[in-house]
Amino acid sequence: MSINLSSVAQQEFDSMVHHLYQADGRLRNYVTQRAGVVGDIYKFRTMGKGLANQKATQADVVPMDVAHSLVNCVLENWNAPEYTDIFDQAEVNFDEKTQLAKTIAMAIRRREDQLIIDALDAATPADTILTSVGGAASGLNMDKIRAAGAVLDNAGVPEEGRVIVANTRSKWSLLGETEATSSDYNTVKALANGQIDTFAGFKFVFIADNAEGGITSASNIYDNYAFHMDSVGLAVGIDFRTEINYIAEKTSWLCNGVYKAGSVAIDASGIVKVQCTEA
Repeated sequence: MSINLSSVAQQEFDSMVHHLYQADGRLRNYVTQRAGVVGDIYKFRTMGKGLANQKATQADVVPMDVAHSLVNCVLENWNAPEYTDIFDQAEVNFDEKTQLAKTIAMAIRRREDQLIIDALDAATPADTILTSVGGAASGLNMDKIRAAGAVLDNAGVPEEGRVIVANTRSKWSLLGETEATSSDYNTVKALANGQIDTFAGFKFVFIADNAEGGITSASNIYDNYAFHMDSVGLAVGIDFRTEINYIAEKTSWLCNGVYKAGSVAIDASGIVKVQCTEA
């Protein structure tokens, strides 16, 4: 990257990375977000349920004593840096810069997804749907989805905003289910094309075997989750941004993406673990 074009390069690079990051997010839009957090801990506030009570004529009203509580979310600092040597680039190479922008943006995106997955793993779910539901050592199937939906229904979890996050292998297990792909059972044409977006009241998000960890597994049993977006929080102190600095000692430009955030389970009653055995 030419040292004389640093200002132009930085502005274009930042714009490019920001665009790629926003366009390629996965889980961010399916959890409760709090932006602009100051400090390294954010406290998500929760309010308990109320119970209406009868009142006799002229008697004093009885307060419901709705409980309030705080859930701590610890924010962490993350970087996605890479050097670009000036001797490798006599002038700005826009193709190379595009690839670097994608690499940095996707690294931060995967880390953000992992923060949310780790928060789900750390929670004590309302219930666990065992891998034996719907068949011994079975993958993601309609019986598991129905069971997870029933748990959320019984907990009074709203139908709007329900999400299933699963390993990509589970998508192909589900596509083997007649109820998921046949027009006799549903009208979502995308299912027949190998794409599952929204089905059975859930928004589906599939995660690959990322280097950051991805969906937790042991002996081919994956801990997928069905949850409501209000049950998981994402607190962001420094939203993803980029910077380019010239490091004289290395005769290189340091391109970096910085991000400060944390995720936590706010209400475990809206989280169900769905175990699936996937090949």
